[in-house]
Amino acid sequence: MKVRFSASPASWDEWAPALRAADPGIDLHRDGDPASFDAIIYAPGGDITDFTPYRNVRLVQSLWAGVERIVTNDTLTQPLARMVDPGLAQGMAEYCTGWAMRAHLGMDGYAQDGTWRNGQIPPLAPERPVTILGVGELGRATAAMLGSIGFPVTGVSHSGRAVPGIAMHPLAHLDDVLAGSQIVICLLPDTADTRNLLDARRLALLPKGAWIINAGRGTLIDDDALLQGLNDGRPAHAVLDVFRSEPLAPDHPFWTHPGITVTPHVAADTRPATAAPVAVQNLRRAMQGQPVDNLVDRAKGY
Repeated sequence: MKVRFSASPASWDEWAPALRAADPGIDLHRDGDPASFDAIIYAPGGDITDFTPYRNVRLVQSLWAGVERIVTNDTLTQPLARMVDPGLAQGMAEYCTGWAMRAHLGMDGYAQDGTWRNGQIPPLAPERPVTILGVGELGRATAAMLGSIGFPVTGVSHSGRAVPGIAMHPLAHLDDVLAGSQIVICLLPDTADTRNLLDARRLALLPKGAWIINAGRGTLIDDDALLQGLNDGRPAHAVLDVFRSEPLAPDHPFWTHPGITVTPHVAADTRPATAAPVAVQNLRRAMQGQPVDNLVDRAKGY
């Protein structure tokens, strides 16, 4: 199969060897006659903006889990698959679990200033309810890791479809779920239904002392409402890895607010070593007319 690689120029040197190792027979190119390609491997930063000439392409395989920057492209009529791979899921689970443990253990209450702070002992993990908004592959991996420590995990998805080991609820029940959540992990995609999902009214439903960890999309939380909510103690702290505009502007108030920890979109990166075999396998499925994994539903946007 002849494959067009369209991603940032710097990524070629990292991805090309990994893709060729996963399939030595792959015919991989950075340019060429659009009509000659069977598939496209895509990530934002690539040079394809008009997919119309690629009329023989049977699959566009994204290297990112989020596809909001391509799914709205009106020229894209070819099937689109998002990336879900073991490294991505493991990285997200580790990020969310690490920050959840920081919140759970109250680590910010200790400072190396010579003061002996023998304060309140935190509850054990089974007494600390965690809610995950968005229970796809990344959410399930995060829930499994947190559950293995003992945290009771509640999940919220659009449908509330059952997931083993997680108390699931539909998005329509979000208000009730938030009222009992001490740690809220946001992993939802950016869609019309999720933008500003956590607004002033919903943030006010959180218990005092609750934390928010947003590793999904920056549009999930109303920025102004979050700043005001932090000042009111709901939430007590927010760990933000994603933002409406990235990189986050140097003068943005998130940098200096004492209730916010900013990380630079590092929660879960796509690693070529684990993702290249997934991409190649999906391309093979498409070439053979088999069902493609993680096919994007254009109407839902993910």
